Amino acid sequence: MSKKIAVIGTGYVGLVTGTCLAESGNQVLCVDIDKEKVEKMKQGIVPIYEPHLDNLFHRNIKAGRLNFTTELKDAVNFAEIIFLALPTPPGEDGSADLSYVLNVSSQIADIVNEYKILITKSTVPVGTADKIKKIFAEKNKSYVDIVSNPEFLREGFAVDDFMKPDRIVIGTQSERAKKILTDLYKPFVRQGNPIIFMDERSSELTKYAANAFLALKISFMNEIANLCEKVGADVDMIRLGIGSDDRIGKRFLFAGIGYGGSCFPKDVMALQYTASEYNYDFKILNAVMQVNQIQKSIIVQKIKKYFGDLKNKKIAVWGLAFKPDTDDVREAPAIDIIKQLLQEGVMISAYDLEAMNNFKKLFPDDVINYVQDPYDALKDADALVICTEWQMFRNPDFEKMKQVMKSKNIFDGRNIYDLNLMRELGFHYESIGRQTVN
Repeated sequence: MSKKIAVIGTGYVGLVTGTCLAESGNQVLCVDIDKEKVEKMKQGIVPIYEPHLDNLFHRNIKAGRLNFTTELKDAVNFAEIIFLALPTPPGEDGSADLSYVLNVSSQIADIVNEYKILITKSTVPVGTADKIKKIFAEKNKSYVDIVSNPEFLREGFAVDDFMKPDRIVIGTQSERAKKILTDLYKPFVRQGNPIIFMDERSSELTKYAANAFLALKISFMNEIANLCEKVGADVDMIRLGIGSDDRIGKRFLFAGIGYGGSCFPKDVMALQYTASEYNYDFKILNAVMQVNQIQKSIIVQKIKKYFGDLKNKKIAVWGLAFKPDTDDVREAPAIDIIKQLLQEGVMISAYDLEAMNNFKKLFPDDVINYVQDPYDALKDADALVICTEWQMFRNPDFEKMKQVMKSKNIFDGRNIYDLNLMRELGFHYESIGRQTVN
């Protein structure tokens, strides 16, 4: 049965959530305080790059199921179910900033006068649902059910992840909310994937635990890669050897220059902060964060060792987003790498399929030369650094690369090229956890 839904916040999570819920036949009203952004969305302009989102976005606007407003009151009065998809940025100590979530919850508590389900879709620390419940109780609005329903969306695959989830985790002890949300999510789990109900605190911690474990896998493989270089082993062979063990699995075993994005760094820090609040020394998480920070400098160390003095060297950078198929540059390894290279006096020429406009907010045009063609970045370059494994980088025109580059040097932070091919083509090629090709 179609439901009336409000989604507060139209970032990656909010916009994907609202659009996909509209696609399943619900009436969705999305709220954002940015008037310009709301006007653009009303005109059919998608504010983020996410594969397949634009088609669903336009279809549901046209069908009248997806609408936008800046008025929180209108959305609250309209909806039966309200999703909070608000930012929870990390503080300097790693704690999650809940001010957006709690302030909007307080505003909603002032507005509601009948039963609603208020759902935290944002990633929030343990105890957030209890804090929101307290806000509503103090305003005599305890008839509103407060639910934790963390998102598990991968940027670049967010639409598929929402439409065909591995699992849906819902933290609530309300039988009424369970029944309504089971009906809401029924179209998304027709293949039998589970809706897992639990208490709110377990639901909140589940999201952090999932991301921290994946960050742990990435960091472990990066440590193995660094050891491979010392002992003469190949990390790609080790990945195949252990990934075929179904107890370990094949995913998140690729060595590289560290994880980034809006989730892993923030969530690992937040979980570590929660542990410290409860006087628990989470040793593994401390190591994960340390390894990831060190890994972002590995490629620069390789470049410095090869060239020595880097002043006035020209280096091309392919890839600025933290991963392919997104324009998100938050905590992208390219940020640290470019910052270190600039400090060494390097001239940077950069190309990315989607992320250059966002990257310019961090490094303007007068600091980095941004180009519209990847081969333009290579003109007279002393070396190429690969920071993001966009598909188009995997099979470039190597002969053209050799013609336009000043020196045939590639430093590959994502291990996308075959060692034998690099040897045949005559490149000096350094990657992560594999032998150097001279």
